[in-house]
Amino acid sequence: MAKPKAPRRTLESYTVKHINKTIRGGDCVLMRPSDPSKPSCVAKIERIEADGRGTNVKVHVRWYYRPEESIGGRRQFHGSKEVFLSDHYDAQSADTIEAKCTVHSFKSYTKLDAVGNDDFFCRFEYNSSTGAFNPDRVAVYRSVWSQLMRYTSTIWSQDY
Repeated sequence: MAKPKAPRRTLESYTVKHINKTIRGGDCVLMRPSDPSKPSCVAKIERIEADGRGTNVKVHVRWYYRPEESIGGRRQFHGSKEVFLSDHYDAQSADTIEAKCTVHSFKSYTKLDAVGNDDFFCRFEYNSSTGAFNPDRVAVYRSVWSQLMRYTSTIWSQDY
């Protein structure tokens, strides 16, 4: 006869030991991709659960997609650090978290003095099954475009 599963409990926070950072629901994180040749995956933590012993910790996440992962692909107006909040939810081991990151609104992103490797921005929500965006369009003004290009070129000039 199979053993019954240990009850899971929701955690308010959890310290990811290998990065020495505490995560909470609502935090954004970089997660190890299944393909090591791909960049880290960006996700928003919805909740954290542990088994009865607290040894098997899972994070329930909502994925951000990069433009090249969307049905339409990367377009000229997408920023190099742009991500889309998707309707794709998943549960992953907390051990796959590589770092905490920040996903800014476009407005707050353009006001950053310096853009770090862990800074991203989001202007759209993305439906992963239909490829639809919400909003389905945004105005791109010359001054906004100039700001976006300035931040994009800052990223390209940084060492990784």
